[in-house]
This record gives sequence, C-alpha cells and structure tokens, in this order.
Amino acid sequence: MTLQIAYSPCPNDTFVFEAWAHGRVPGAPGVDVTFADIDITNGMAERGESDILKVSYAVLPWVLDEYTLLPCGGALGRGCGPLVLTREPGVDLRGKTVAVPSERSTAYLLFRLWTADLVPGGVGEVVVMPFHEIMPAVRDGKVDAGLVIHEARFTYQNYGLHCLADMGEHWESTTGLPIPLGAIIAKRSLGAGTLRQLAESIRTSVRMAWDDPTASRTYVLEHAQEMDPAVADQHIGLYVNEFTADLGEDGYAAVRGLLTRAAAEGLVPPLGRDALGFVDN
Repeated sequence: MTLQIAYSPCPNDTFVFEAWAHGRVPGAPGVDVTFADIDITNGMAERGESDILKVSYAVLPWVLDEYTLLPCGGALGRGCGPLVLTREPGVDLRGKTVAVPSERSTAYLLFRLWTADLVPGGVGEVVVMPFHEIMPAVRDGKVDAGLVIHEARFTYQNYGLHCLADMGEHWESTTGLPIPLGAIIAKRSLGAGTLRQLAESIRTSVRMAWDDPTASRTYVLEHAQEMDPAVADQHIGLYVNEFTADLGEDGYAAVRGLLTRAAAEGLVPPLGRDALGFVDN
C-alpha cells in the first residue's frame, strides 16, 4: 500500500519524515511525497486531496469531518511563535497594513488574538502574500508590518527589521500552554488499524532522526531552499521536540485552547466535543 502524503520542504518536516520517506521505517506503508507550503496543504486538506497532510492547526475546524488529527509529527513548542516585524521599532499598528502568510494559518489566529487584546480598534488592511515575500515587502515599505514564521525568526535582522511583538510569547503568557503551529492529519476512511500504524510510523521516523541526525542531512538541505545549514539546524532544534513525538495532555490542551478562543472571536467554526479524538484516545 502506497499512501499520498504532503508536507513542506522546511527542515523540521524533512527531518521528521526522512526515514519514512526513504523506506527505512520497519512495517510502515510506502508514501508518495508531495512538497508544498502550508497554505497549499491547507487547501489540499479542504479539498480532500491527500491521504496524509501537514496543515495549520487553524484549518482543523474545516477538515475534521474527513480527516483525523494524528497525535504526533506536528509542530508545537515554546519560544517558537510567529513575529510581527516592522521597519521601525514601536510602530502603532492601528489602521496599518499588515502582510500575513495565510488567513487559514495558526500564525494568523495568534495574530488576531493578539490584536484583539492589544491593538484597540484593530489593524487596517490585511494582505496575504507568500511568506518569503513578506520581509522584503516590509523592508521596502510596501506594507507597514509583516507576520512571519519559520526561519524568519533567525533572519529578520538581515533585512534591517525590528520585532514589534512575538505572538507566541503573548500566547504563552496568557495561557501557559505551548504554541500549536502545524498538525499532521490523515483520512478517517483509512480505518483505525491503518491510522494507528501511521502514528507509530511517524513516531519511529522521529526517533530514528534523533538517533542519527546525520542520516537526514542531505534530504534536509536538498529541500531547504538555499537555507544556511546553521539556520536549518536552529529550525529543527526549535520545532522538533517532545510534542513531535506525542502531543500529550499539554499539546491537546493547547490545540483546544487555540481553537476555542478563535471560535469565540468568530475566526473559525466551533469544534465538536470529540473532534480532536484519535483512535487511541
């Protein structure tokens, strides 16, 4: 059995899935990999276009009828949230134009929750653009601010930009929970036995990557879009952690908390009571 899987070319995803993608996980089903940025995989999930996908936690309320959340393989953590960047420090964002990577992203939900708390009256126009275009747009004055993710945490100063606010820091300080960023989902129609097998395959792939980080090196750098190897290592160190191996109680609480608060703000549909349940739960 070969399954369709889609995840990003970012170092955390290629690090996690390298062993499985290359057939080194004992007993795991074969996978046919599609590389796509998170906004594309979100859309694929809404259209039911792949068996397994890496998506934003923010998109779950729209896809959980067809897909189930797997309890591993995703990205949660502490000190790893999206940043709001500006050309000058201390900018007042009221009425300003802000570039975001997607309106169906966790970063966007965290941003909207932050503005609801700390930007009276809200920002002005929100412009969606590919995340790699956001920092140049802020630097060149095309937008007043930009919401950035991933490796931009480590590189924004190269563009002469300032961090106005850390969305993850705000989330952690107000909830005490880790920051839920990216989720792994799989089609419910695969059946409970296969879904359990997928979860175990991901956990094994993660453990193999941790046990021998050099094994994934070529695969990671091949897809890292000319990223500096040191930045790739920082990226992996930040986004691949204990929550990648297992969401656990704190991980599930973070996901529920994010989506419950977002629903209260009218940003996403409310979740059903057991919507996040997995076959092992």
